Amino acid sequence: MKHIAEAGTRHFGVLAHSWEGGSLCFRTFCQEGFAELGDHRHPDVTLDCIAFGGSMAAWDAGDHDSIRRTLATSVERLARAGAEFFACPDNTAHLALERPGPDLALPGLHIAEVVADHAQRNGHRRVGVLGTRYTMEGAVYPRSLAARGIAAEIPGADDRRTVNEIIFSELVAGVFTEESRKEYVRVIERLAARGCDAVALVCTEIPLLVTPEVSPLPTLDSTRLLARAALDVSLGRRPMPTWRGGPI
Repeated sequence: MKHIAEAGTRHFGVLAHSWEGGSLCFRTFCQEGFAELGDHRHPDVTLDCIAFGGSMAAWDAGDHDSIRRTLATSVERLARAGAEFFACPDNTAHLALERPGPDLALPGLHIAEVVADHAQRNGHRRVGVLGTRYTMEGAVYPRSLAARGIAAEIPGADDRRTVNEIIFSELVAGVFTEESRKEYVRVIERLAARGCDAVALVCTEIPLLVTPEVSPLPTLDSTRLLARAALDVSLGRRPMPTWRGGPI
């Protein structure tokens, strides 16, 4: 049976590094496609996921180059499946994707650039950043936000440990508890007290725990913002990305 693609759309590749985040991006892309194109219709989309358990020792050692090679393999597989561009809904993975190296097999959207653009359009001036300890303590979000005149704030050391522990012991395994939700709300309240006017949920699973209804601050949901940006590319409303890994 011959494959029939949606006319005039571009094939999107989801580069997943954790299954919960990758699934949320995939699902959002398809749901938004239904809203645009009608029931049961969306641009072609392929998801590739190499289990990140094999990369945890490298993350702990700060060996981002080996992680980049693993992610590059996923991008190559997406290209072979027919994808024309990719996006990675794992924020921490961008620490590795930004490492110097050979061009990735496809051009990709950069999640921090998408989130920072949205924050700028909404007029935010000071944004709290919640994610893994690698993301909170890394340069990806402070750089992208600062380039748009927006300050980045991260939780204190104890709160960073709490946020990170909940991600790796619960969220990435699909476990979402009321106790952990309350802990995150408490951390966001502290960021609000420090002058933040929004909070960026930049671990792909956090929006499944902290919804806009319970957050003390407006939320910037990195996963869903990325999926919607990808749909805009697929439908021709946003230019094809040009980034192929490496420093922004």
